[in-house]
Amino acid sequence: MSTTMTSPKRTGSTTPDLLTAGQLPKFTGLAALVVSIAVAAGLLALLQSANVTSVVAVGALLFLLSMFILSTAVEGVRKAKDRLAKYVVTGFFLVALAPLISVIWGTIANGMARFDGVFFTWSMRNVLGEGGGAIHAIWGTLIITGIATLISVPIGLLTAIYLVEYSNNGKLGASIRFFVDVMTGIPSIVAGLFAYTIFSMIFGAGHKSGISGAVALSILMIPTVVRSTEEMLRIVPNELREASYALGVPKWRTILKVVLPTSIAGIITGVVLAIARVIGETAPLLVTASITSSMNLDPSQHPMATLPVFVYNQYMYAPGIDTAAYHARAWAGALTLILIVMGLNAIGRFIAWKFAPKAGR
Repeated sequence: MSTTMTSPKRTGSTTPDLLTAGQLPKFTGLAALVVSIAVAAGLLALLQSANVTSVVAVGALLFLLSMFILSTAVEGVRKAKDRLAKYVVTGFFLVALAPLISVIWGTIANGMARFDGVFFTWSMRNVLGEGGGAIHAIWGTLIITGIATLISVPIGLLTAIYLVEYSNNGKLGASIRFFVDVMTGIPSIVAGLFAYTIFSMIFGAGHKSGISGAVALSILMIPTVVRSTEEMLRIVPNELREASYALGVPKWRTILKVVLPTSIAGIITGVVLAIARVIGETAPLLVTASITSSMNLDPSQHPMATLPVFVYNQYMYAPGIDTAAYHARAWAGALTLILIVMGLNAIGRFIAWKFAPKAGR
């Protein structure tokens, strides 16, 4: 004789979902934010002190307070504190992002007026008022930055290799690190004055050239390359070095074939960051390379225009009669400089991805 047990049927309408019980709906945050902004705008309008900044600030406070109360009532104090921390961190991130978006938007809005073919094919030679372009400054920026990169990358890379692989935490290595840290914080105008003084002593007082500007930029680039490359070399596991040594591979070949390929992606990223750090410098180039309205592709002599100095010159020395044309060229030059930096970052990321060690190899 057998008996069968039947379980009672449960209806979906009476059984709670244990996975979603005690949780606020996903749309609660957005709805609370909209309501908080609306309430803040209404209250400040009644007080006749409504503006964008005050509405956002008061609305953010109301949003945090309302979400903390709602989350405490539904989800508990622990979850409410977690939500509060998440919203505060997100809010500060948006506050930090706002100036960047404002700068990019303002540069695009003001720079597109002169973002034309003439701007990229003409120089400022014999140009007053409307017209003219920045081709001479674009070439000058590329040439000077390229020379500075050729000077800085070998010096910075070899210095970092010495600090990680050969210094053995000795006094010389500690001294080099100290001076690298000091160079990281020097004002850019000091680097420009140093390069100007050196070249004036060699070639005569008042010497202006692209090489002088490249040397000034390399002084600013080298510390960044050294520090970033050193950090990348240090994260290479020692087991890789020891395995290479165990096979009888000499140290220099281990560095060349094992250490550098393993860290090449981070090294390239550091070099790109160093280039982006100096490509927009104005003060050292004002002292060393100066400015010219004509095309000059010879970095060894005569002043050479660059985009940062071109933008500064167009904005600061615009005549009072017709400032719009000069300011339009300045904004277009700033937009071009931003695009060049973005392009360099894209190229650096592609190279880093291309040469990075692949999984399974």
